[in-house]
Amino acid sequence: MMGDVSMEMFNVGKIVNTHGIKGEVKVIKITDFDERLEPGSKLFWVSSDESDIIPLEVDGHRIHKNFHLLHFHGYSSINDVEPLKEGMLKISEDQLKTLDDGEYYYHEIIDCAVETDAGEEIGIVKEILSPGANDIWVVKQGGQKDVLIPYIEDIVKQVDVENKRIIIDPMEGLLD
Repeated sequence: MMGDVSMEMFNVGKIVNTHGIKGEVKVIKITDFDERLEPGSKLFWVSSDESDIIPLEVDGHRIHKNFHLLHFHGYSSINDVEPLKEGMLKISEDQLKTLDDGEYYYHEIIDCAVETDAGEEIGIVKEILSPGANDIWVVKQGGQKDVLIPYIEDIVKQVDVENKRIIIDPMEGLLD
């Protein structure tokens, strides 16, 4: 399928280079769902200028020096994958799975306004970190340093992705 990128697509990784001579590519992961990179996954490669789209199927995945090395079905040499460099790996909107209550995609949380349960505006979520057990939402405040909000039940009380609003009950010291 070439051309038309009218359906909404979501990034799962960027191909930064080839690896070896057998058709592996070096990918920086952008997704919060690692299973998108596992064998059997169907992805779309989109050129950096978004003029080309190529459907791909992952048939090999391993991690090497903090990169994900992927191999695609039917791409068996470096010559096959060389043209894929600098492209983005994406999934289409209909590949998004239904999430459980309390689970959100990163793109739904980023740009949400955060306020306290007392109605005090805090700022806008600008990025999400995944250091360990729970995600940390980085909230940009006007003219002050960013606030780090752990995504845990005790703090995050309401998430309204439709209206891009998040209400938190800040623990003591959280906003200092």
